[in-house]
Amino acid sequence: MSNIKAIRTSINASQDELAEHVGVTQGAIAHFEKGIRTPNIKMCWRIVEALNRMGANCSFEDVFPTPSTQDNSKNTG
Repeated sequence: MSNIKAIRTSINASQDELAEHVGVTQGAIAHFEKGIRTPNIKMCWRIVEALNRMGANCSFEDVFPTPSTQDNSKNTG
């Protein structure tokens, strides 16, 4: 799960604006935010860099937090 939407909205940016800075479509940003698509590591960095250029002042970990051990144990059945 990512915090793309929370950080994007905290700087009053639209999906279109973020998409333009990242170099993808608005639909791609919507899918990343909803978890329909998972960005690869290169795309994750592009998103973080774009958010920072737009004034977010965030780290990679802020946008894409590392899942906790507890969360992982729920998925390993």
